Amino acid sequence: MQAKNAPRYQQIAADIAAKIAGGEYKIGDKIFARSSLASQYHVSSETARRAICVLCDMKIVESIQGIGVVIQSPENAVMYVRQFDEEYTISAMKEGLIESLNEQNLRNNEIKNQLESLLDTVTRFKALNPFIPYQIELSENMNHIGKNLSEINFWHNTLATVIAIRHKEELVLSPGPYARLHVGDIIYFIGQEDCIIRVDQFFNTKR
Repeated sequence: MQAKNAPRYQQIAADIAAKIAGGEYKIGDKIFARSSLASQYHVSSETARRAICVLCDMKIVESIQGIGVVIQSPENAVMYVRQFDEEYTISAMKEGLIESLNEQNLRNNEIKNQLESLLDTVTRFKALNPFIPYQIELSENMNHIGKNLSEINFWHNTLATVIAIRHKEELVLSPGPYARLHVGDIIYFIGQEDCIIRVDQFFNTKR
């Protein structure tokens, strides 16, 4: 099951877990106290407390009285980030990006910010093998041009997940099932190592 958005405390927990999974923190390192965590993420102390509780419940960190929050298991952090990404997917990032752009009235910088979000997403997936990002550019002689992702059953036929489509000057993160494919589009997708072969065959094998 996928949710459109995650509660703020879960977003914070996932962000901290991703940093632990990526090696920014080591076992035994002390990280944020609740007050500093609340300040860093601009949330209430209660939201910060709930984020820490999630990490403690997952045995990613341990809250030690008189010491603070200490890293316990990077392996559990990797598992939690995978679980979070599967449940909420990149669509939550897209919604957060749109909300941020609306609040800051930076519509003219939308492409730049979307690219930064995509690079951040790619970095996380690189840290969580076997999810490695790939891309393919559609040409006029390929199969399925003019159809949408739902019509061609993209995931069922390739076992690859589309995380973004670049159409001309527009980058669409986490496109829905009705995203239509055009000549010149660049599709960004993730999956097992052999998914690039399946995707290439899917678009290029003569039918």
